[in-house]
Amino acid sequence: MSNLELNLSQFSPVMQTPLQHFNLSAKQEKMTDAKGVWAHEMALLGYIHLRGNAQNKDFLTAVKKATGVDLPTAACSISVASAITMLNLSPDEWMLICPREQRAGLQKKLEAALTGIHSQVLDSSGGYTSVWLQGKQATDALQHCTVYNLHALTPNKVVGTTFGKASVIIYRLDNGFCLVLRRSFADYIWRYLARAAAPYGLGIAAL
Repeated sequence: MSNLELNLSQFSPVMQTPLQHFNLSAKQEKMTDAKGVWAHEMALLGYIHLRGNAQNKDFLTAVKKATGVDLPTAACSISVASAITMLNLSPDEWMLICPREQRAGLQKKLEAALTGIHSQVLDSSGGYTSVWLQGKQATDALQHCTVYNLHALTPNKVVGTTFGKASVIIYRLDNGFCLVLRRSFADYIWRYLARAAAPYGLGIAAL
C-alpha cells in the first residue's frame, strides 16, 4: 500500500460548525435578565433551496405533500411546522430549514413529489449556518449591524439585508431573531454581533 493510499485509508472527516473555534457550547449558560442579549449558533442544520411557481396549484400541493407544511406565498412570510421552517425569499424562491438528519429524506420527497412540475430543489446545507438572538435588548444590538429597520420586522416575517459589509437573512419569531448566514461570513458576522452586543451584556444561551 502506497503512502497516499495509507493516508486516505486513515482519513476520517469531521463535520464542524463554522463557529466551532469560538467554543460557544462551553460558554453557554441559563438565560437571565442580567444580560440584555443572548445568542448561540444553531449548528449543523439542513438547508434546502426550493424554486417554483407559487401560482401553480400543483406545485403548492406537491410541496405540502412532501413536507407537511404549507408553502408561504406572501412576500417575506414564513411557515413553521414539524421541525421545518420555510422562508419566502422571493416570489419564486424559498429556503427550507430542518434538522440536518432530515435533509436528505426531505430532498428526496420533494424531488419525487415535484416530478414533472417546473421546479428546482437544491441541498445547500454545506453553505449556511444560523445564529439565534434574543433578549430585552436584542433588537437594539442587532440594529447596530444593519440598515434595515428591525422594528418593522414583525414575528413570522423574514428579510434579506446587509450586516456590516456582509449580508444575512433575518427572520423573527415571537421570542427572538434568527440570522441565516453563509459559512464564509460566519466569523466576521459573529465578531461584529458580539461587539455590537457588548454594551448590553452578551451571554451565550443554552438552547
